[in-house]
Amino acid sequence: MQISSTPLNPLSGPSGAKAKEDLQKAAKAFEAVFMRQMIGAMRSASLDEGLGDSSATQQFRDMADARTADAMAENGHGFGIASLLIKQLEGRIAPAAPQTDAAPTGETKA
Repeated sequence: MQISSTPLNPLSGPSGAKAKEDLQKAAKAFEAVFMRQMIGAMRSASLDEGLGDSSATQQFRDMADARTADAMAENGHGFGIASLLIKQLEGRIAPAAPQTDAAPTGETKA
């Protein structure tokens, strides 16, 4: 089996500040999903069974875990996955086009 590498081309789509903002949102969302999965796996490994093990309690725990994971990723208290993704991918964002004046001044020197 042969594995070939493809060149990294700049991402198409918005460029500049908007693209960086979108990248940061996506990276934080990815980290939040990862943390939700991890917290869910930790909860499922719990060996305790008690009176509060109803489906409503489980649903509330899932919602609380999701909110905790979202808050940790948003505030930068996660594992640093978002910052690593941003660092890795921000070089692929096409630079912003230079600003040009659309209207000529029309002045001439005499």
